[in-house]
Amino acid sequence: MNEKNVLNIEEILNLLPHRYPFLLVDRILDFKKGEYLRAIKNVSFNEPFFQGHFPRKPVFPGVLILEAIAQSAGILAFKSISKVNSRELYYLVGIDEARFKYPVQPGDQMIFQVKLIKTKRSLTRFEGTVMVDKKMVCKATMMCSRIQET
Repeated sequence: MNEKNVLNIEEILNLLPHRYPFLLVDRILDFKKGEYLRAIKNVSFNEPFFQGHFPRKPVFPGVLILEAIAQSAGILAFKSISKVNSRELYYLVGIDEARFKYPVQPGDQMIFQVKLIKTKRSLTRFEGTVMVDKKMVCKATMMCSRIQET
């Protein structure tokens, strides 16, 4: 792992518009522009949604796992372009072939692996997998669109 390809939370906050409680990426472990990114999310029982999802058996919501993949893909997209424009955002516009294999619970550490598949104009397709303890818990293909805010 190359130290310059690690991003801490401050650097993530500079790239993504998301903030607590919706920022779902804690650290970037490694990335290569235009190719891949590996990130982590430490799952804590203090997450606000665990009060209701589910009170007796806390499970990290699947839609938020997909959102975390999308946030990781957005970081890879921003790190892959030559100059980041503060008025641009990446919007999630499609999810295909999403599969959940195992539940994610408090105490788990999710490792996101996002691969850039193809970019055409402002659309980029990504493949994302989520691992916990070397077991795949989720896999999905996503499409994001780069939008210039007015």
